[in-house]
Amino acid sequence: MMPLRLGAPAPGWTARADVVVVGSGIAGLTAALHARAAGRVVLVTKSLLDAGSTRWAQGGIAAALAADDSPTAHYDDTMAAGAGLCDPAAVRVLVDEGPDRVRELGALGAAFDRDPDGVLELTREGGHLHRRIVHAGGDATGAEVERALIAAVVAAGDIEVIEHALALDLLLDETGAACGITLHVLGEGARDGVGAIRARAVVLAAGGLGQVYASTTNPAVSTGDGLGLAMRARAAVADLEFVQFHPTALWTGAGATGRQPLVTEALRGEGAVLVDARGERVMAGVHPLGELAPRDVVAKQMSRLMAAQGVDHLYLDARGLGADLLRRRFPTLLANCAEIGVDPIVEPIPVAPAAHYASGGVRTDLDGATTVDGLFACGEVACTGVHGANRLASNSLLEGLVFAARIGAALSAGLPNPGEPAAPAEDAWSLDDAARPELQRAMTDGAGVLRNAAGLGAAAKTLDVLAERRTTDVGPEAWETTNLLSVAAALTEAALLREETRGCHWREDFPATDERRRVRLVQSMTAAGSLHIDDEPVP
Repeated sequence: MMPLRLGAPAPGWTARADVVVVGSGIAGLTAALHARAAGRVVLVTKSLLDAGSTRWAQGGIAAALAADDSPTAHYDDTMAAGAGLCDPAAVRVLVDEGPDRVRELGALGAAFDRDPDGVLELTREGGHLHRRIVHAGGDATGAEVERALIAAVVAAGDIEVIEHALALDLLLDETGAACGITLHVLGEGARDGVGAIRARAVVLAAGGLGQVYASTTNPAVSTGDGLGLAMRARAAVADLEFVQFHPTALWTGAGATGRQPLVTEALRGEGAVLVDARGERVMAGVHPLGELAPRDVVAKQMSRLMAAQGVDHLYLDARGLGADLLRRRFPTLLANCAEIGVDPIVEPIPVAPAAHYASGGVRTDLDGATTVDGLFACGEVACTGVHGANRLASNSLLEGLVFAARIGAALSAGLPNPGEPAAPAEDAWSLDDAARPELQRAMTDGAGVLRNAAGLGAAAKTLDVLAERRTTDVGPEAWETTNLLSVAAALTEAALLREETRGCHWREDFPATDERRRVRLVQSMTAAGSLHIDDEPVP
């Protein structure tokens, strides 16, 4: 059982907008910029404007920009990585519109890396057969993209930004259409505490769910808030079982939890190799692309080998790249490694898989519309069908750009006209934040890289027990933990039902891919707070 509304005080203030955007990563900022033509835009973000996942993206943005590349080749690589569950129409939109969106980002001022002749430097990552990854600052692409978009929002001058604002629940009219949000703002003045923003359209760009696991590359703000909000509004969510574990998070020590620094895949694209403590190659003979195999293949092989050897990490050997290349292309990596006393120029880097990206999310159409009228979603919180069972490296930033722009265009063509907010759901409660570490450990142990019925069942039972630990001491931590519980329950149910291995969902008890199960699992919350699930055919 999950709540239909978070246990929170009634709104003490109300603001109005035509469009309210929740989130300030690449998807949220792009959506806000494109939605300006529809009317007044308010952007709310949980922390500071630049505190989301985008700033941590190291590798870059995938787009067919090279003379020897094409959208069709990008399409083929994306479909292959998605293991049969990509929506072909969504992938075609991504690869066809992607190059123009990247060029627009450059026109906004994003300083992508170029060679001495001014030509974009492109690199390769796992699953790509061409060099098509645009990067900035060597391995600081996300930070540069975020800087450029924030500068554009500020320069626009007509987008109101509310920081330190946690979106709580969707306001719904009598027909179930979105007509705004409730939110909690940490600050001073008239807009402090719980309030409401009335709007004709709501755009969710609230990021991912990485904090549902004990170890993740995601920042602390990634607690599934957008997913939780959408589920309580009874929007359909899909593909939640497909959580991508990045093969190479920096191993910072035994028992380390929370956000782990990413060791970018571009390092392997330049020739770094995975080895064990004896120096033996990890990916030798496993896949034709070796270290550049799709992330699920690499993460599974690493996890399998770590279990067999009884170790909690392996190594990425980048010494062959040379000091000059490492210093020029990977300054962020060198700084992160220096903090734990490792010098990649002279020694291998300790790495281990960590939760990285949710391929699933709130189900949308090609214009970002969800199953709730007036509610749109883009970025990691959304399930456009682009990623299928496994995201292709560096397609995430591109997806945020492309589908956020499409939402802006759809809203500019005509805003919804919802009614007044209906009475909120009576079933409202929040979970004691003290339950969070136990929830994260249960999900890591039972619903991590390696899954089976026993582990998933144990995780589900733990979640049921934790759901009884409700609290009247409400606040941001309790609301976040409640969102994590809702997301974890849906993820675990989907992972149990998918009795096959596909993409980044690996069932040890069902190691084969079953073509009879080439369907999308779509979940929605019932009026009683339980989950209903349907199969959606995949074209």
